[in-house]
Formats: sequence, C-alpha cells, structure tokens
Amino acid sequence: MKPVNALLAATGTTIFTVMSALAVEHQAINLGQGFPDSEGPEDIMRAAAEALLDHRNQYPPLTGLPELRAAVAAANQRFYGLEIDPAHGVVVTSGATEAITASLMALLNPGDEVVLIEPLYDTYLPVVKLLGAVPRLVRLEPPNWELPRAELEAAFGPKTKALLLNSPMNPTGKVFTPDELAFIAALLRRHDAYAVCDEVYEHLVFAGARHVPLATLPDMAERSLRIGSAGKTFSLTGWKVGYISGPAALMSVVAKAHQNLTFTTPPNLQRAVAYGLGKPDAYFDSLAGGLQAQRDMLDAGLTRLGFRTLPAQGSYFITADFSPLGFEGDDVAFCRMITQEAGVAAIPVSAFYVGAAPRHYARFAFCKQIPVLEEALRRLERWVAKTPLTALA
Repeated sequence: MKPVNALLAATGTTIFTVMSALAVEHQAINLGQGFPDSEGPEDIMRAAAEALLDHRNQYPPLTGLPELRAAVAAANQRFYGLEIDPAHGVVVTSGATEAITASLMALLNPGDEVVLIEPLYDTYLPVVKLLGAVPRLVRLEPPNWELPRAELEAAFGPKTKALLLNSPMNPTGKVFTPDELAFIAALLRRHDAYAVCDEVYEHLVFAGARHVPLATLPDMAERSLRIGSAGKTFSLTGWKVGYISGPAALMSVVAKAHQNLTFTTPPNLQRAVAYGLGKPDAYFDSLAGGLQAQRDMLDAGLTRLGFRTLPAQGSYFITADFSPLGFEGDDVAFCRMITQEAGVAAIPVSAFYVGAAPRHYARFAFCKQIPVLEEALRRLERWVAKTPLTALA
C-alpha cells in the first residue's frame, strides 16, 4: 500500500501521554501533565449547565457566539488597553492548540520561515512542518532563560514570515521582559513579519513579573495574533475553549482556517466562558496568588531534598535540576524512575527541545492542591533517602 503522511507516521506518542499512562500504571501522583486537580469556579460550571438546557444547542456562528466575542474584546481592553473589534477581530476555537494551528495556517505558505524559541511546546514544530514552512530554532539556556539576542537576530531573514512567541512560557515559567519584547518587536518590524502569541498563561504571573502582550507595543497590534485559553484562566482544561484576537484583515483568514479544522465550539461552553470573562478583578487577581503559594511550597520542598530549582515567574510549572542528587542518567530515565519507584511523575525537559538538549532537568506541575503536593514531596523524600542514585543510574 502507498505510504501515509510521513511526518505524522514518524511522530511518536507525546511524552505527556506516555508519562501520564506510566503514572496511572504505578499509581503515581501526576506532577507531569499540566492540569489542575480541582474544578473551576462553581458559578461558571453552573452557567454552562444551565446553557445546555436552554434549547440553544445547534451550530453557533463560525467565529463564536456574539457574547463571547464581545467578552474577549472587552477583556483585551480591560486588562491591556487593546482595541479589538468583537465582530471581526475575534475567533473562538476548540482549545488553544487549535488556535495555534489556525493562526499558523492563516499566515504561512510552503517555504516561509518561522522563528521558534526552544524549549517549546510540542505542537508548534509539527504544525509548522505540516504546513510546509521552515522552522528556525533559537534556544534559551538554563538557568536564567535569557533571550539570546544575537542568535535571534540571525534567525530572521528575507523569508521570515512569523515568530511564535510563548509568554508566560511552558516549560520554563519565563515571562519575557518589556526590554526583550521591544527587541523582538523591532525585528518583526524590520523584517515585516507577523507574531503568533501563545498567551494562555496570561493571568498566571507571579509577584516580581508582569505579563505584557507583544500586541501592546508600537505597531505590533496590526501584525499580532493573540491566543488565550479559558481552560487555563478558569481551571477547566477539559472544556477546550480558546480564542484568538487580532486585526480584522488577519482574523478573516484565521476564520477560514478554523472553518476547516473544527468549524465551531460547543455553544453552552462559550456562553459560560463569556460569563467568566466578566468576573470581577478580584477573581483574576486571586489566580496567581493561590498558584504562587503552591509554587513556593513545591520549590522549597524540592530544594530541601537536594534539587536545584530554576526561577518560575508564571505558568503551572517549575523546572528542577536533579544532577545535585547524584543521578547520572538522563532526564527521561530519571522521570521514569521517580514515577515507578517514588510514585511521583514529572516530565523530562529534553522533550521540549529538538536534537541535543539539556539532560538533567525535570518539569514539575504545581497546579495541584496543597495536600497533593505535600504527599508528593513526602514520597520523593522517602525515595531519596533510600535510593543510591549513582548506582542505579
């Protein structure tokens, strides 16, 4: 028989699926996959339940229900001062992953070059390649994850069509600084390129850092597509409701891409998310505060056990260097070992790189309830105390 799509056939099962399955097999606490272990706000879930029974369950408009598009536009204005046309500047998608795909589809032709920043979310690169575009990778290095300006500038060229920017960043927890964003914006202007901005963790930024959308910088609104996620903002990841906002000229093409992917998103969930985006400032202010306490607890616990933790300014994740423990294997072996033997699952950071990568870091998710994090630390403490790591590496 004729071969199937070569790129997809060669793509393995994601590390998140592999480690989550291993966690289930060994009854491990899953600090690998980034989802909260508690439900989102009761009033938003009730709004979704009530909307399901109000006899409006047929196809909603392609670009999203008017009330959700209006809520997304209002949130852009409320939090960042961005003027978005709710009728022509918003597309509601079935999750942020679809939003990323639709945005790239809207911008890229075969042969176009796209600048990607490593470590990167595992969806980015396959989508770029499936579209026939050419990735240009620029690498951030631990422990500080500073933007390598010379390397970034060298990655841009005459064929550069777009940059995909993730801030706050998964897996590093990095929040790009205003100075770094200004440097990026200057490159985009110079090369007449677009920006696809994955900002799903926009409200999960901790004290000492501030999320600044690239679209707020001079001349950037007209060339930026900004992606948000109700799943992250309301701890309802299974709903898979995302949204893209940007200039009408770009969004009209994004809508055509969305039409050929999922076409639309469940209307009751859209209405509930519209309600949620209108919640008072106190809700959004509390999001980061609660998570920061969980981050600080996990950070302190891992440090006490001998890990060397890296700064996490935002997102759900903290990166930890396990080499001080004496383990001499790579990060995949380490994450498998602690899942099987300690009963705590994590993600090897090398999974977020292409080719040679740092091999002594693990990503732990702290978006879990405090008792769960406490138990995970107790398990790791017992395991570290009894395990001769060098011998087992």
